[in-house]
Amino acid sequence: MNDTLATILKRLRLSGLLASLEVRLHEAHSHGLSHAEFLELILHDELAVRGDRQLQRRVKAALFRELKTLDAFDWAFNPSIKKKQLFELATCRFVREVRDLLFLGPPGVGKSFLVQALGYYAVKAGFAVLYRSIFDVVRDFLHDEALGQDDKVLARYLKPDLLIIDDMGMKQLPKRSGEYLFEIIMRRYETRSTIMTSNRPLEDWGKLLGDVPSATAILDRFLHHAEVIQISGKSYRLRQPGRSSLAGEEEAQAVEGEGGARASKPARAPTGSPEGKGTQSATGSGESKPARAPTGSPEGKDAQLATGSGESKPARAPTGSETGPVP
Repeated sequence: MNDTLATILKRLRLSGLLASLEVRLHEAHSHGLSHAEFLELILHDELAVRGDRQLQRRVKAALFRELKTLDAFDWAFNPSIKKKQLFELATCRFVREVRDLLFLGPPGVGKSFLVQALGYYAVKAGFAVLYRSIFDVVRDFLHDEALGQDDKVLARYLKPDLLIIDDMGMKQLPKRSGEYLFEIIMRRYETRSTIMTSNRPLEDWGKLLGDVPSATAILDRFLHHAEVIQISGKSYRLRQPGRSSLAGEEEAQAVEGEGGARASKPARAPTGSPEGKGTQSATGSGESKPARAPTGSPEGKDAQLATGSGESKPARAPTGSETGPVP
């Protein structure tokens, strides 16, 4: 291949064709391919490269926490999850039919894993997908509202073929959260598909949103064409507490205050980090525990001085420190 041909292909932005052209030229010569057969091969190469790039862009735009697939899910841990039902949903027929999904169940049973996997299959099927936790949704609206850009953020949530709103029910949401969520659900109703997850029963949504009328209106529209998937069982995290990548959903991202929000962070510190080391016991057993016991708990009482002075300090000095146990 000469330099002039390479330059022309670059100017035409046919990088996929350029990358495989040398190999295809040898293949055409050795197999005696016709001009039409050779042209078909190099055009398929270009289409394949462009398809991969489009997939990567759609995955990036979806904002998944992690890429998940149903093949990687631990089906044996929780037999209550219907494998056949999930693989049927992975065909994305519900997206084409503009139906919604609601996953209900306690924390750690795999709701976030499954909805992100379904989102990834939708991306591969050519649909535009957006994954956000409910805390991300509220934070986005609060931020753009402060900048006077309400319509801009709303358009972002109305555009995707599939919108996934995760972690509903982790904690009570700031004021006006119900209004934001209602606007999204109302505008997407019977026009685009939406998936939501919640670890609280539907009757608690009014309290969580701080707005019973909005919660009622949201559920009225959302449940009209929704398939409800109830998941029970124990938390996958409790089965393998040392894993940093879990099959269940991430812990809730905190949102504080009416006018702002706290950035999300993992529920468990990465292995080997200072935060992770702080959770090890002084004996080095490796069993994790909170850095500080809740007020009023037995652990918190043990941390008080024996003299009753009221000044709290750890019940056990850190390993290797000069300070020993309190006499």
